[in-house]
Parts: sequence; structure tokens; C-alpha cells
Amino acid sequence: MERIFVLMGAALMFLGISLGAFGAHGLSDYLARHDLAEIFETAVRYHVYHALGLLFVAWAAGKWPGTLTNWAGYLLFTGVILFSGSLYLLVATRARWLGAVTPLGGVAFVVGWALLFLAAWRS
Repeated sequence: MERIFVLMGAALMFLGISLGAFGAHGLSDYLARHDLAEIFETAVRYHVYHALGLLFVAWAAGKWPGTLTNWAGYLLFTGVILFSGSLYLLVATRARWLGAVTPLGGVAFVVGWALLFLAAWRS
């Protein structure tokens, strides 16, 4: 599991940093024109935070292996897809209804961190 979570975390970090740079340099006019810069910045920020968190889960999977740690990693990954992904799509399409998906990613983040806490607590 450690290798899987490192691969997932590293891939998310690559994508998050790349999207952040693209937003800052390639999309700045578009984001400003449509008042979407803050939304894009939030998507990138949570994307990168939780990609780093996933790398931490990889470390935790070696220290406290088990179902709780595994679920924590998968939920952080899912959270990035749902939370940041919905915001990226909102920015790209300006379809505001996509904001209704974002809280599902937030729930995945919260539950993932809670499961990691429980994994450490129980070990």
C-alpha cells in the first residue's frame, strides 16, 4: 500500500502544481474576466494539501498497516477528485451546479483524516 499511496500522491502533486502554474500563467485573464480566480485557487490549494496528505498516508501505511489507513488514503484521493475536480470543471465550464458536488469531496477529506486518526490511535 505504501507504494500505491506514494504513486497516487506524487501523481496528484504533479497535476496540482502543474494546474496551479497553468492557472497563474495561462488562465489568469480568463479567471479574472469571469471572476473565477478564487475558485481555481481553492481547488489547487486543497488539491496540493491532500496530495501531500496522501504521501503522509503512504508513510502511515508502513507504520500502521490495515484497513483504516488504506481507506484513509483512498478517501483523500477521492476527495481530491470530487472537491478539486468539481471546482476545476466549474471553472472550465462555468456550470455553477458543479459546486453541489464539491462538499462530497470535503466529506471524503474529513472522513479520510478521521480514519487516519483512528488507525494511529488503535495501533
